[in-house]
Amino acid sequence: MTGNGERLAAVAFVTQAVLAGGNAVGVRYSNRELEPLWGASLRFMLAAVLLLAIMAALRLGFPRGKALGGSALYGLINFGMAFALFYYGMLRVHAGLGQVLLALVPLFALLLAVLWRQERLRAAALLGTLLALAGVALLTRAPLRESVPLLPMLAVVGCAVCFAQAMVLVRRVPRVHPVTMNAVGMTVGAAFLFVGSLIFGETLALPQRTETWVAISFVAVIGSVVVFLLYVFVLQYWVASRAAYGFVIIPFVTVLLSSRLDDESITTGLVFGGLLVLAGVYVGALRPAHVDRVHSELGRAPQA
Repeated sequence: MTGNGERLAAVAFVTQAVLAGGNAVGVRYSNRELEPLWGASLRFMLAAVLLLAIMAALRLGFPRGKALGGSALYGLINFGMAFALFYYGMLRVHAGLGQVLLALVPLFALLLAVLWRQERLRAAALLGTLLALAGVALLTRAPLRESVPLLPMLAVVGCAVCFAQAMVLVRRVPRVHPVTMNAVGMTVGAAFLFVGSLIFGETLALPQRTETWVAISFVAVIGSVVVFLLYVFVLQYWVASRAAYGFVIIPFVTVLLSSRLDDESITTGLVFGGLLVLAGVYVGALRPAHVDRVHSELGRAPQA
């Protein structure tokens, strides 16, 4: 790797981690005016249009057969189901706490890979799981400024499980260019969320507040498309195991942003519980000696 390429990759890595750290805050702002499923579907409608335009500009072919089916199933899980849970959970969960819970994705991916017999269960994975569970337990018992019901927190954890399952899934389907897979996936996810919004009788109204438009524009354009493209760029220079460290950096950015923009208190419970979760993720899934195969497909999915 050239020194210039290394520097560009480092800049792109830090930039995408900082930008991804604002996603959960943007979702909180969107939820203040828009119904959750409708807000999520609007986000991915915009992001899908942008990625389809990038596909056309790059002259990428549209997948067919099993590749199309795999991309659609990936979109259903990674964007439809995951963000239905995430947007619901973020009605009550602050952005910093939510992003800490999403940091469990690499660990869940490893455990699901074991379940699907893609990986072997290791002692480090068990230790990491115990550390992460202790962190989650501390977070649920922490004296937060506002009482957070258990169900919204479980919804965010469920979102992390969906992200992890989508990562495991893409290792079993025909390979598709990451831009194409996410363009198809976001289209399917947006359709799923829109139908869900209709079923639950949500109000389908465009935002009236400037801050809501800013939030949706950020999560759709910056938080979904730009972050994803930066991550793919990083993977051209770094192995997936190194790039995966974004999962343990993003929560710190989110907590700082949330404390300024969403009035989230940085309590000792949040700090120590979050550190336990991140330690568990590192020990169980992100240590360089073990993670290349587990995270070889991370480049196909943007952050929340």
